[in-house]
Amino acid sequence: MDESLTVRNQDEERARTTSHELQAEGIPNCEESPAPTLEEVNAWAQSFDKLMLTPAGRNAFREFLRTEFSEENMLFWMACEELKQESNKSVIEEKARLIYEDYISILSPKEVSLDSRVREVINRNMLEPSQHTFDDAQLQIYTLMHRDSYPRFMNSAIYKDLLRSLSEKPAEA
Repeated sequence: MDESLTVRNQDEERARTTSHELQAEGIPNCEESPAPTLEEVNAWAQSFDKLMLTPAGRNAFREFLRTEFSEENMLFWMACEELKQESNKSVIEEKARLIYEDYISILSPKEVSLDSRVREVINRNMLEPSQHTFDDAQLQIYTLMHRDSYPRFMNSAIYKDLLRSLSEKPAEA
């Protein structure tokens, strides 16, 4: 069997199993969150920022991204948020390396789409990783999700079904 064919088949197999492996790697399938209220779900339609501020909003959006095969955008964004909370230098370096391997490396099946300018900034920043190593990249991915995926999410069955199920519930007195 041709060596390059073997590699390609392994890559395709890896791409197919990625979402199952994500759960196995300890990335929770969704964040812990109370069920959203009707007010919250309505607020998500007002702005992408409101959607991204709540765990329930991120979970619903992430479920939608999974259907579009772009869940890595949300995972990358969440990993960057986690990195920003870190203060221990060695933990920062380790998390930065993992983020780089998982989402920036062109060898990763979860690579996010970034322009060359942002990639250069990251490569420079990786010489001395900090909580802000991926800020430009995180903003670029946030903007991409906002412009590209968010409008489709608002029109998706996932969002509309959630809205309908909450609208049909009798209000608790």
